[in-house]
Amino acid sequence: MTNFWARTITGLSMVFILLATMAINYWFFAAAFLLVTILGLWEFYSLLSSKSSHPQKIFGTVAGALIYIVITLADFIPIFSDLPSHTHIPYLIFIVLFFLPFIFEIYRKKPHPMINVALTITGIIYIAIPFALLNLLNGPDAYRVWHFPVILVGFFLLTWLYDTGAYLYGKQFGKHKFFERVSPKKTWEGIVAGTIIALATAVGLNYLAPEIQLVDWFVMAILIAVFGTFGDLIESLFKRSLRIKDSGSILPGHGGILDRFDAIFLSVPFVFLYLFLRNLI
Repeated sequence: MTNFWARTITGLSMVFILLATMAINYWFFAAAFLLVTILGLWEFYSLLSSKSSHPQKIFGTVAGALIYIVITLADFIPIFSDLPSHTHIPYLIFIVLFFLPFIFEIYRKKPHPMINVALTITGIIYIAIPFALLNLLNGPDAYRVWHFPVILVGFFLLTWLYDTGAYLYGKQFGKHKFFERVSPKKTWEGIVAGTIIALATAVGLNYLAPEIQLVDWFVMAILIAVFGTFGDLIESLFKRSLRIKDSGSILPGHGGILDRFDAIFLSVPFVFLYLFLRNLI
């Protein structure tokens, strides 16, 4: 099977699974991304484990999964909403978990302890928290059409179509390099084409879900285009520093978890912040 067909089949399968979990119940989506979070954290720490760095793989993966669960439960379970300080619960967990790696490192007897601690905490921030924020776009009170959470589906559609448009157009017509030192194949033509497609998608989303204003869809599209691109560049820089082509092989045609969700890691926090300030979530 060629890489094109492997990439296509895997991509379509992922789209189907994501849409199915969204339609069934927000708990199914949260459970699916808990698995993705665990796989992504383990992949991240495995790639960075070498003679010069030893991140705390087990602790980082467990802590990241725990933070993901706590953020999700704080939004999903009504009892938390009745507590005056319920919004502080996730942050209390963060405070404890972010300081434990410093203590654990004392007993590990590994070289470069501060690098190990830094990498452990980075994995949690970079992977677990963005994935947890996705659940806040898909909570019990999320605006839905045909059982689908509109904002979350819109976020994924904007991300996928921007990425696909930028890749295909850039590959066919791209001539001017965007950031050759980090990502030689990325071009200005591709980015512009992807952004236009994302904005056109925003118009379509507004037609299907007019309750969300067109300006909000436009802002989401721009944020995804800008920070999704930076997310892709960060992943490219990360892989170049390790001299690897893909972060893993769990997804045929796409590589690993980090390869597939690189744009989402950086765009989700900015989109979430905008939606929160606009009182849309």
